[in-house]
Order: sequence, then C-alpha cells, then structure tokens
Amino acid sequence: MRKPPANAPRPLTIMDVARAADVSKSTVSLVLQGSPLISEQTSARVRKAAARLGYVYNRRAADLRRKSGNAIGVVINDLMNPFFAEVLVGIERKLTAAGYITLMSNTNESADLQEKVLRSMREHHVAGIILCPVLDTPPRLVKQVRSWGIPLLVLVRSLGMGGYDYAGSDNERGTYLATEYLVARGHPRVGFLGGQTGVVFDDRLRGYRQALKKHGLAEDAALIRIAKPSRQGGHDALLDLLKAAPPATAAVCYNDIVALGALAALGERGLIAGRDFSIIGFDGILDTAYSNPPLSTVDIRPGGLGEAAASLLLERLQHPSSGRLSYVAEPSLLLRQST
Repeated sequence: MRKPPANAPRPLTIMDVARAADVSKSTVSLVLQGSPLISEQTSARVRKAAARLGYVYNRRAADLRRKSGNAIGVVINDLMNPFFAEVLVGIERKLTAAGYITLMSNTNESADLQEKVLRSMREHHVAGIILCPVLDTPPRLVKQVRSWGIPLLVLVRSLGMGGYDYAGSDNERGTYLATEYLVARGHPRVGFLGGQTGVVFDDRLRGYRQALKKHGLAEDAALIRIAKPSRQGGHDALLDLLKAAPPATAAVCYNDIVALGALAALGERGLIAGRDFSIIGFDGILDTAYSNPPLSTVDIRPGGLGEAAASLLLERLQHPSSGRLSYVAEPSLLLRQST
C-alpha cells in the first residue's frame, strides 16, 4: 500500500470540529447524527465550524462503530390501504425531525415476506423497527426480534398479551360509538362489514356487539358479513347484507376502505347512502371527506398515530431499560352525509 506523501495534510477529525466549536467530541457527534438533545444554538455553531473546516461526516463509518445506523425499519402489512400511507407520513415526519431515515417495506399480508423483511432490516443494522404484523403473526416474533438487540414497536395490530411497546387505537370503543349512534338514529337492523381473524377484528366486532346488547337488540349472524378489509371486500359484503331478511338499514364497517367499497355497491343498486342506507367507516382517512357522499367514520387520526408510534420508539432508543411504552388513540365519530 502506498504511503501518503510526508507533506500530505492530516485528515480532519471530529476533534478538530470540537475544538473549533469549543464543545466536546460527544456533542459534535450528536449534532452530526441529528440528535434533538442538543440545542439549536449549539447545533448551529457546530455545523458552522464543520463547514468552515471542510469536515464531511462519514455516517457509514459511524454506523459500523455503533453496530447500528440512523435508519428505522418500518414494516407495513398493506400499503394499498391509504390508512397506512397516512400513518407512515406521521412516522417519517417525527423520525426525520429526530435525525433518522425510514426504511419502509410492504409485506402484503405474507408471513414469509415479513420474516425475510425483518431479517433484512437486521442485516442493515437498523436502530429500531416499527411493525404492523401480518394476520396470524405468532407472539413469539417479539422475543425473536428482541434477541437481535433491536428495539421493536408493534403498530395497530397487537400480538396479544406481552410487555412489548405498542401504538394503536381503542377499536372496541370506536365501533361501539358507531353502532350506538346508528341504533339511536332509528336503525334496529345494523350490520357489521369486513374484517378477518385477529385481535383488531375481534375488538371491533366486540364493540358492535356491546352496543347492540346495551339497546336490547339481539345479535343476528345474517348481519355480520366477514370479508377481506378491502374495497372489493366491502363491496361484496354490502351486496350480501342487502339480502338479509328482515333487511338491514345501516352498517358499521371494519375500516374506511371497506366502507368505500360498500358505498360503491349501494350506487350500483341505485341506493343513496344517508337516505336509503347509512354507513360508518373506521380510521378517519382523508379520502372519506371526498367520497360520494362524504363518509361518516370513526376517526383515530392516522397521521397522529404515526407520530405517536415514532415518539415511543425514539423514547425507547433513549431509555432502553424503561418499562412498557404504549399509546392508544381515543376514537371519535366524524359524522358526514353517509349517515
């Protein structure tokens, strides 16, 4: 290997920046990593000193020294659902402000793909993982990721009892509010559309059932139409629900995408939501304000949920040994013309 000439300039180091900015080496390191722990005034002084000296931060080398990078893995089960796109925007907004980048992957409800993606995140030395698990993900996955030394936050779909960090919503309360509203509006035959196996589905169905029970209404299996949580699923489920006898006059939907599919089915039959049949979705995605007619929904503020999830993971990174962290969004009814 050729040696540099004797008169070659010495490479700049982080210590040079620290001396020029009159701060410690660790302070410079935190500033260059984009840490929010350093005041903006000090950060500006450090960045100005680095620019004046011509110092360029080698992030890759720093990542190798730490054995983890400034990237957070975000693994989503269904990015075709705009709910998750809005959640992801909230996550990225918070992580970017804290100096992290997002490595995003869509598993498309595939357990095999989820396993491959998680292992790839590990190989890329991500600092943490936010995971919305695919259906029927075993709870042991939490222990597996922990064994890698990577902080994990489970998003939206819980994995049963456990001490893992979690961000989601009070699903049972949400469908309870929606069902109770429809019953109080004079709908004794309220259907439930969409959803499949899993804790989230069970919670939402339980809220629906509790509202019926409170009002002394018997549950009718013909009014519960299980379907994929998609537009097609909602479309087909609504058409099936219309065959029930006595007929249903309203429906609570598993999510907004199901509800939008149900709206389309009503249109095909020449029915108008809000006049001939009432529909309430669940999630509060932006598209619901611009459907025809605008859709009533259980609003859990997807972007805010994403920000909360990112905040919890950042807190875990700051305090690795703290107790379980959780955020549960309180749902509210956002009423529009579909009811």
